[in-house]
Amino acid sequence: MPLALLALAIGAFGIGTTEFVIMGLLPEVATDFGVSIPTAGFLVTGYALGVMFGAPLMTVLGTKISRKRMLMVLMGLFIVGNLLSALAPAFAVMLIGRVVASLAHGAFFGIGSVVAAELVAPDKKAGAIAMMFTGLTVANVVGVPLGTLVGQSLGWRVTFTVVAALGVIGLAGIAKLVPEMPKPEGVHLRHELAAFRNVQVLLAMAMTVLGFGGVFAAITYIAPMMTHVTGFAEGSVTWLLVLFGLGMVGGNLVGGKFADRALMPMLYVSLGALAIVLALFTLTAHDKVLSAVTIALIGALGFATVPPLQKRVLDQAHGAPTLASAVNIGAFNLGNALSAWLGGIVIAAGLGYTAPNWVGAVLAAAALLLAVLSAALERRAGTTSAVVAAGVPTEERTAVHH
Repeated sequence: MPLALLALAIGAFGIGTTEFVIMGLLPEVATDFGVSIPTAGFLVTGYALGVMFGAPLMTVLGTKISRKRMLMVLMGLFIVGNLLSALAPAFAVMLIGRVVASLAHGAFFGIGSVVAAELVAPDKKAGAIAMMFTGLTVANVVGVPLGTLVGQSLGWRVTFTVVAALGVIGLAGIAKLVPEMPKPEGVHLRHELAAFRNVQVLLAMAMTVLGFGGVFAAITYIAPMMTHVTGFAEGSVTWLLVLFGLGMVGGNLVGGKFADRALMPMLYVSLGALAIVLALFTLTAHDKVLSAVTIALIGALGFATVPPLQKRVLDQAHGAPTLASAVNIGAFNLGNALSAWLGGIVIAAGLGYTAPNWVGAVLAAAALLLAVLSAALERRAGTTSAVVAAGVPTEERTAVHH
């Protein structure tokens, strides 16, 4: 794998750290600014919304410059946003900083996926995408726990300063290691938008929303579930999330490896197993050992879907994949928001802290059904094309082709 992927992975590590570390620092931030915890929670919501809307916006703005330069611009936004958060004199300023940093998120992973895929041979594309996303998964194992520890010991402002420094390292790596890749000639915004008329692109994005939504239906409420149902101490939740992160790392690498060999079968296995494991979590949540194993499996199976889904979008939006790739990153955040909302509804309905696991199982099963439907439509389209081609003389087919 080329060294340029390391630079992309460092950027992904910084982005993953800043996205999730705020969850562990909300009490400190709320106390410093004199706001309630729910109000401080807008720092999470604002970031997610920034990713959803920033992904297409920044990608469209980047159609006029090379992909390398756009990646550098995005890392610059990331640095500025985190420095603004670190130095914020008021809560509103920190919220603005979070939104500025989030604008880099979706477009970075979207454009970065395209660049990573172009750096390697066709049979290694999913593996290259997985290598970049390894930075995001490792952030959940190393960056988030360390960032939380630093923030609780030295102050949350130090954490965001360190994250900004990571952005500087990522920016330098991209400038030094990523080769110049001018945007393809003849590809304009209308070509990028045309990808959304492809039903296979839309189905892949729907699979992203539902599949990863299944993961976050359970993980969003992992703290109350583990403390009230399983009996873990509050301090143990951090290490349970580390297990989840380790699962993510392994699942991401396995998903990238096997997606290059058999993409759709990889999706069938990972989504089907994810639905089963989430359903079983309603039972295993009552046992400490089994719940820990289940959390790691959810991380592994959930992230095993990421490289194949991202590659599926790239394949189906061939010729103009950049915007579709970035919007698919936004789809992950849409899934997170949707599943957290649905999980909150079932808890509020009095169904208990394990009820979101059933929500997650249903979402993952729905994603599996969409994967089966997508493959069936693709086979039917292939059969139709073959029948049409068989009925047209060779000379006419050649003329049509030209």
